[in-house]
Amino acid sequence: MKKIILASLVVITIISCSKQIKNDRETNSKTEKIKQNHIIEKEIDNNLPTIGILIFEGVIINEVVAPLDVFSNPDVNQKHLFNVITIATENKTYNSAHGLKIIPDYIIGNIPNLKVLVIPSSYNPENQTSNKELVEFIKEQNKTTEYIASHCAGAFLIGETGIADHKEIVTYVTGGESLKSDYPNLKVANDHEVYVVQDGKFISSNGSLVSYIASFDLLEKLTTIEHRKFVETSILFDRIKK
Repeated sequence: MKKIILASLVVITIISCSKQIKNDRETNSKTEKIKQNHIIEKEIDNNLPTIGILIFEGVIINEVVAPLDVFSNPDVNQKHLFNVITIATENKTYNSAHGLKIIPDYIIGNIPNLKVLVIPSSYNPENQTSNKELVEFIKEQNKTTEYIASHCAGAFLIGETGIADHKEIVTYVTGGESLKSDYPNLKVANDHEVYVVQDGKFISSNGSLVSYIASFDLLEKLTTIEHRKFVETSILFDRIKK
């Protein structure tokens, strides 16, 4: 009789333990889902204009770093002039084309008002041009932003939206003919001769390190040539120019 009672207690203990493990796993799973859905948004100064940089899977990292580097630098008095944030369609970790992982500051459904939207590129631009959520987001931002910048194959995403029809634009070197073929309403510049183009609110570049030049051109328009020179010196870009 004692053996039967002891065996029963062991079975009950095992069952209870199994249930507890299952409950713990379910709780951990729910907690993980909450963490994945929650994003700690980057704190911004509401008194400063905001520069938003799109990110997505396979983004070319130079074209994210360049505007982040240029616009995040303070002025000669060590005062910041802009908020700079990264924006994506989902709250997840994105892999850049060169392996650097990026977590966005904001999701496109909940962002502060932007003064500038920056559209970088990837080596597979069709992944972005086929993304309806991205396309619609850019269309909406075009209604309120002061400038929209594109780098490299980001011009194809601009073309897909139709917001720059009949405007001059440039893309990556050797990409002009494809851009012209896909979006005949764009005035595509000769990418072998032109590296940065501005037409109205649209500024575009060949991308990669040329993104720095376009970012500095836009910085000068938004501030002063003196501030541009100060930031160029601060990040040693002036030495590259020499």
